[in-house]
Amino acid sequence: MKGSNAGVMRILVVEDEATICELCLRTLVNEGFEVDIASDGQLAQDMMGEKDYDLCLIDIKMSVMNGKQLYQCIKDRYPKLIKRVIFASGDVVNNDTQHFLEQSGRPFLSKPFTTEELITAVREAFKPTAVK
Repeated sequence: MKGSNAGVMRILVVEDEATICELCLRTLVNEGFEVDIASDGQLAQDMMGEKDYDLCLIDIKMSVMNGKQLYQCIKDRYPKLIKRVIFASGDVVNNDTQHFLEQSGRPFLSKPFTTEELITAVREAFKPTAVK
């Protein structure tokens, strides 16, 4: 596995909606992060095998491998990353999604989210107290 560039935090955005990907990419790069995009969980899993990431922003509902399945993969294979996962979903009123989010204990962004909400969630995830 290759490490991230010295001093630059690397974020993996796992999202299948092009407009959300573009918003995340533009916003996070402007904030000084290195950002990679994966359109589904399987591609994200492959990318995590090639690079180290400091944070993952994961859409819960995707084809091929959904966010819940990817989260389990991260728990099993990349346990140091588990405390730096943020979920995104447009379906937070669904009981199954709510239950999953409560069980994971990870922060989430309700779609559509603003650039300010994205920046705040990412900054919070990088605070030392956020990683317990």
